[in-house]
Amino acid sequence: MTRGDQSLRKERKDEHIENYLQTEYVGDSLLGDVYLEPRSFPEVDMEAIDTGMEIFGKRQAIPLMINAMTGGTEVTRAINESLARIAGRLGLPVQVGSMRIALDDPSTIPSFRVVRDIMGPQGVVLANLGAEAEVDEVGRVMDMIDADGIGIHLNAHQEAVMEEGERDFRSWKTRVRAIAEAFPGKVIVKQVGLGMDREALAFLEDLPLAYVDISGLGGTNFFEIEDLRRLDEDFTEFYTWGIPTAKAILNAKAEAPSQKIIASGGIRTASDLVRAMVLGADMGAISGEILRFLLNGDEDYTAHYLSQVADHFRIALAFMGCQDLEDLHRLPYQLTGELARLVEGKVYRQ
Repeated sequence: MTRGDQSLRKERKDEHIENYLQTEYVGDSLLGDVYLEPRSFPEVDMEAIDTGMEIFGKRQAIPLMINAMTGGTEVTRAINESLARIAGRLGLPVQVGSMRIALDDPSTIPSFRVVRDIMGPQGVVLANLGAEAEVDEVGRVMDMIDADGIGIHLNAHQEAVMEEGERDFRSWKTRVRAIAEAFPGKVIVKQVGLGMDREALAFLEDLPLAYVDISGLGGTNFFEIEDLRRLDEDFTEFYTWGIPTAKAILNAKAEAPSQKIIASGGIRTASDLVRAMVLGADMGAISGEILRFLLNGDEDYTAHYLSQVADHFRIALAFMGCQDLEDLHRLPYQLTGELARLVEGKVYRQ
């Protein structure tokens, strides 16, 4: 990669941060269509409720992750420093943004490495590359930050509308399989806001993955983010495209029942997290909402938001009669509204 290409990639990363704050479209995750009935006699000791879980061999306080955002520039290094300090305070895993730039420009490595430096060996830190990555590249970026695991993202929709994006996705399945087999139990295959479809999940079911992040419609919309970078075309027609997060979770339980599932895409509150886990997710992940709190406020403001999510999650478990996360997964629920119609609807082919 030329020095000019590296400069453009850095500029793009900063633009993504700036453009996120300008986005206005908010999709519907359909998590609100999950109906739950609270218990009048919960029969639990709220102080003894266990909200913790183990991820990559390390105990975490709540089933929630700070999802991939950024890295690669001075601006994004400062963001990663803040995210690492917040995660350390609250006991949350952190996944850094795409590290492709670090492979091409070693001077950017510290902007990612800072997360591990701040969180120390006890923190869960995850690397990140796209599905075009080679096995050796995965090993290299994981070594750069002493990563516990890595997210491999599937973002064909973003690449397709990005002027400088990739255009050939034919090797992705082969590469994802090779990466999963080379790093068993270390890989999260993740969507980027479009939602994971049933065919993809059926393919992923047989791979030795750590998690599948279904990342559905309802959170950060990369069609809009990329649209704000393009003055020559209008991509607003695609803003509503995608599989809502709730439907993507149900897809995963149907097609990849043995895989652990991360729910992201519109997870903003404890209620969102509870409903996602009732549907079958093992944990949740937030990125955009955290970034908005951080850039519109500061670390304390953001930490307070996440602490409130954790507190409200415990409160919800209490009045639903759940002593731990296993109880949450056993709660009865009903599907209503658009989500019920999607689940019951037929798929037609000519």
